[in-house]
Amino acid sequence: MTAILLLASFVLASVPLVPSVHAQTVAATIGVGHYPLGVAYDPSKGEVYVANDNDATVSVISDAANTVVATVNVGHDPTGVAYDSGRGEVFVTNEGSGTISVISDATNVVVANVSLEFGADPIAYDSSKGEVFVANEVFNTVSVISDSTNTVVANVSVGRNPVAVAYDSGRSEVFVANEDDGTLSVISDANNTVVATVNVGYGPLGIAYDPPKGEIFVTNGFDNTVSIFSDTTYALLATVKVGYGPTGVANDSGRGEVFVANEDDSTVSVVSDTNNSVVATVDVGTYPNSVAYDSGRGEVFVTDEVANAVTVISDSASVATSTTTVSTTSTSSTQPTSSSTQTITTTSGSKSTTPTSTVTQTTTYTTSPTITATTSASSSNTPPTTVTTTSAFTTSTGSTTSSGGVSLLFYGVAAGLVLVAVIAGIVFVVPRRRRKAGGFGNS
Repeated sequence: MTAILLLASFVLASVPLVPSVHAQTVAATIGVGHYPLGVAYDPSKGEVYVANDNDATVSVISDAANTVVATVNVGHDPTGVAYDSGRGEVFVTNEGSGTISVISDATNVVVANVSLEFGADPIAYDSSKGEVFVANEVFNTVSVISDSTNTVVANVSVGRNPVAVAYDSGRSEVFVANEDDGTLSVISDANNTVVATVNVGYGPLGIAYDPPKGEIFVTNGFDNTVSIFSDTTYALLATVKVGYGPTGVANDSGRGEVFVANEDDSTVSVVSDTNNSVVATVDVGTYPNSVAYDSGRGEVFVTDEVANAVTVISDSASVATSTTTVSTTSTSSTQPTSSSTQTITTTSGSKSTTPTSTVTQTTTYTTSPTITATTSASSSNTPPTTVTTTSAFTTSTGSTTSSGGVSLLFYGVAAGLVLVAVIAGIVFVVPRRRRKAGGFGNS
């Protein structure tokens, strides 16, 4: 064991100790149905609708209680969800059935079914026309549905494998991400025709419209980037590096930020639309997929297709600065003793919280074969957190010191975690998007 710890210290000695800082916090995790994909927010009811692909159901979540208040049976393989504010209805695409289920948000009952081509997945609501735009991945088209008659009024040819749709209320246009082309099709809702085709990154999977800035945010699943475009000139304004496998994306109008679900590293990147840069990274579930912004409570809902859950992120807290202080002392080689004290202080200038945390770690090595550990911690809404750990264990070598003020035990644990992560990645990783055809359209 000692040899492993020593080896770990050499391997990790050059790794800087950087505190993990998140501007937003996870407020809740809510269990829903199996393989949740699309998600949409209903502001009139303060509810969130989640399509559970493997259950053929939709979970209805109250955003006040963060609990499921209803479960609605729909068609086979529901994937995309959109809220129709004009009629107080929720449209759900059923990929396996080739239909759309129309749910009344007053009763949470299906009031109509619309037949479509097989492969319907992503969906968006056009408030100016009272129409719903649905991408058909198999046929490379977008179906336009009247929400007053629940009938298809047009079919528009777009690029190959359209997987995400977003409505631009500023210009009354609909943007469609074509994954296999690496393009966006821009549809005018005045005549339901493609008026422009825009090149984006490799494997576009999600789209969000930012009304205050008049910009379009596109996640590129195989580039690990977000492309930002002007909706007036269609010019590329910026490319932002995010996490691995970005899929769903949603605009947070309350803070001028965009939330991006990174499926392959289990995080959400928060992008500021002011400077087009990542300002925070939030750890979430296993495979975050789709994202919806709840303007009523300033929260973001993220579906996790593997954990069968929805993560709720509060957008209210922000972290400003962090400082790190490290000191180290050591004594004689015959009775080797090494102590390491590390203090990490994090402060935040947020709306209502100023989180401060202090971590102190002391490690002593002696020739006595004992192992002791004491840990205490406390936290609150303005969370001062203090953790103290003391440990002693026998070494068979003459003299051992800690490198860079961090104990060998810390390095050993870190090395073990890295090894476990590598093994888990080899065993469990499955190619993005190919696990479930049509599973990553932005709702």
